[in-house]
Amino acid sequence: MGKTLFDKVWDAHVVTVVENGPQVLYIDKHLIHEVTSPQAFNELKERSIPIARPDKIVATADHNTPTIDQHLPIKDALSRKQLEQLSENCKENNIGHEYNGIIHVIAPELGFTQPGMTMVCGDSHTSTHGAFGTIAFGIGTSQVAQVFASQCLLLQKPKKLRVSVHGKLNKGVLPKDVILYIISKLGTNSGTGYFCEYAGNVFEEMTMEGRMTVCNMSIEMGARGGMIAPDQTTFDYVEGKEFAPKGAKFKEKVAYWKTLKTDDNAIFDQEYSFDASDIEPMITYGTNPGMGIKITENIPDFNDRSFEKSLNYEF
Repeated sequence: MGKTLFDKVWDAHVVTVVENGPQVLYIDKHLIHEVTSPQAFNELKERSIPIARPDKIVATADHNTPTIDQHLPIKDALSRKQLEQLSENCKENNIGHEYNGIIHVIAPELGFTQPGMTMVCGDSHTSTHGAFGTIAFGIGTSQVAQVFASQCLLLQKPKKLRVSVHGKLNKGVLPKDVILYIISKLGTNSGTGYFCEYAGNVFEEMTMEGRMTVCNMSIEMGARGGMIAPDQTTFDYVEGKEFAPKGAKFKEKVAYWKTLKTDDNAIFDQEYSFDASDIEPMITYGTNPGMGIKITENIPDFNDRSFEKSLNYEF
């Protein structure tokens, strides 16, 4: 039996299997920021456990960094404290911390994100990096500590889902419309328990930024993460990035990355397929991303109390 893209990356990172229990998965890259890492750092410090692989950690000041006037002292005391604590923790544990920005933006832009990796972060939208053919997902603070201590995670392997979109998109339809359409059709819990692969010419023709948008929003479908097989678009994006392989090493990597695609005879636990021509620019209403409609449609009329409450929701 053939393997899916997800199988190939996952199986290559299994260290061992606990009898009648979870698998031990090695993590290639651990992304951290100032919000979900302090408690994990404290836990290891209290237990006198060293960071296993500081060289595999990418740290950045993310959520609390001001958009403007970054040269000035941060006014909010809590924000300032969190950023100072991150710097102190990184210094104490020999973790590089010279970058500043949204973690799921700077990691691809700097070349930290590469096909075939396992990547985690204390942030649900870590699935963004799945656009490169990585297994990338968000983890909780206790799991952040687990990766700090061992560079591994204890996990049950998720089920496999494939969503295919074929055909030609209508004028004005963007990647976010594609994923909102999928969520509106399948629902916000359709991906629960699954890792989703997006397949078909529509995703193959997207830019890397478009693919990142789709994989980012896999979480809104309830999935643990989303993936798109790497191809020439992926390789061109990664090549030349600061931390990407160079020269002969890059060519070696590309040869491997080209094998990271689902085999023709691979089996998924669940599959859905859509026609691209049915997708239009999308809008959402109410209180969850599953409540989406085409801009040419009307908000549906349901005699349901929770539905009416969502329509009346005010910020």
